[in-house]
Amino acid sequence: MGHAGSASLTIAAQHIFDGTDMRGPGSVRISQGRIESISFDEAAPASIRLPRDAILAPGLIDIQVNGGGGVLLNDQPTEAGVRRIVEAHRKAGTTGCLPTLITDRPEVVERLAVAAQACLDIPGVLGFHLEGPALNRSRKGIHPEAEIRVPDRRDLAAIKSFGDRGRSILTLAPECVPASMIDELVGAGLRVAAGHSDASAEQIRQAVGRGLLGVTHLFNAMSQLSAREPGLVGAALEEDRLFAGIICDGIHVDPVALRVAFRCKGRDRLMLVSDAMPLVGTDDRQFLLQGRQITLHDNRLTGSDGTLAGAHLTMIQAVRNAVALIGIALVDALIMASRTPAAFLGLGSELGRIAAGYRADFVAFNPSFEVIDTWIGGVGSMGGATKASERG
Repeated sequence: MGHAGSASLTIAAQHIFDGTDMRGPGSVRISQGRIESISFDEAAPASIRLPRDAILAPGLIDIQVNGGGGVLLNDQPTEAGVRRIVEAHRKAGTTGCLPTLITDRPEVVERLAVAAQACLDIPGVLGFHLEGPALNRSRKGIHPEAEIRVPDRRDLAAIKSFGDRGRSILTLAPECVPASMIDELVGAGLRVAAGHSDASAEQIRQAVGRGLLGVTHLFNAMSQLSAREPGLVGAALEEDRLFAGIICDGIHVDPVALRVAFRCKGRDRLMLVSDAMPLVGTDDRQFLLQGRQITLHDNRLTGSDGTLAGAHLTMIQAVRNAVALIGIALVDALIMASRTPAAFLGLGSELGRIAAGYRADFVAFNPSFEVIDTWIGGVGSMGGATKASERG
């Protein structure tokens, strides 16, 4: 995860969101890939001056991204495939992500495990997200039922190897595995999340006691909240120790439910995720998901039976949607897209803020939520420093 530039530079902006407050005008000095200092002297010299309406913010962090740039991770669990996905999402403001593998055959997980260490050298890769295979068939969503299973020793060996591959996540249904398996996975260094689950609130409470830390795409593919059985949704909303990802595209979760989730979890426990599929960054309208045709229509990705199949969403769009659909301040949406996922990953002292000592991962965007440039470890995308200077 150490993708630091060697040169020193200073980025000046009229508006700087430092991870807590919107400030500015000011400038951020970077040295050896980290933030050296922040100055609010408008006249200070700068290597890069962003356009006057631009906002400089901590880079966006996506903990659930299945594909992009025409690539589905399950089809290309390789260094080249991961690079394509990361590059597609970086153009939309994501400077840190967890490429996500949905339920598949053991050999596919093993292929990614072999490539994983090299993939960590790709700027923007923070780890990986394995969504399955230990899911509940009754809440499978688009996941292939034939591959859903309780991990055997072969599966566990491959899954546990991700414990020291960056900051990786495993999504499982707690009610479908032995309780001791959560202990084993947490002990291996994985962050365990509940998803595609029909668990009761009591089963979630017990799993939290064993180290369950997150909830994958809140409200979707899980037991719902009712008067006498709160389910996974109720447990997630009530339990302050749980972080929850949410797909803010206006399709997966109704705006009323989005607002309820925000009121219950707040900006420090609710995380924006894309759950993006391969069509992000392309003009294509269809792709194959494990042999099934998925079609994009009205920004909705579905299989032939109408089942939702991930999202056609980027993180900068999720930020924009959170402001519009939840009715929250931009600073709250940015925290849900940067500081909170950084905290969930145990990277709260490295990412998610613009402060001295933090890694110089930034996104610059305009009031229309169009990305101007990104920096990872102080290195701009595609010669971004020069381009930004010219825009200024």
